[in-house]
Amino acid sequence: MLDRALIYGRFQPFHHGHVSLVKWALNNGFDEVVLLIGMASENYTPRNPFTAGERIEMARLAARDEGIPLDRIITATIETLEVSIGCAYYVLSYVPRVSAILTRNPVIGKAFADAGIKVITPPSFNREEWRGERIRELIARGDQHWRDLVTPSVAKFIEDIGGVNRIRSLISED
Repeated sequence: MLDRALIYGRFQPFHHGHVSLVKWALNNGFDEVVLLIGMASENYTPRNPFTAGERIEMARLAARDEGIPLDRIITATIETLEVSIGCAYYVLSYVPRVSAILTRNPVIGKAFADAGIKVITPPSFNREEWRGERIRELIARGDQHWRDLVTPSVAKFIEDIGGVNRIRSLISED
């Protein structure tokens, strides 16, 4: 079996912190990374403005921008779930076999540890600067600095799909 790490997140949007985590995993002994796009059943909301398919596309674009071979990344999606031990087993049925989950979330870590999955707490990669919530706020305010927090292809993709206007509209309705 290939040594695979699971990274479970919303990726709203896929930013430099996510890229850094993928690179860290691939440089620290993992053959592949499984990116599990959570809350796939929620989109077009202020917290989750992008669809699951858009987030998969962003992850692939970011990987290409950063020279990460796409054959080392597996993507999957899962609907919105409450985190529990049962949830961990359910999540694991949606992805190829993994040897570890990379998470800084203690609740998710506990659920997966109880399910027998090794939990690795990765470094924090510029967390204050590279956060989806912050990026969405910058987009909503019209601050172009958001473009520096994602790869060039992701920034272009967000603009091409009308993501800037979508976020502004959703946040003004909130």
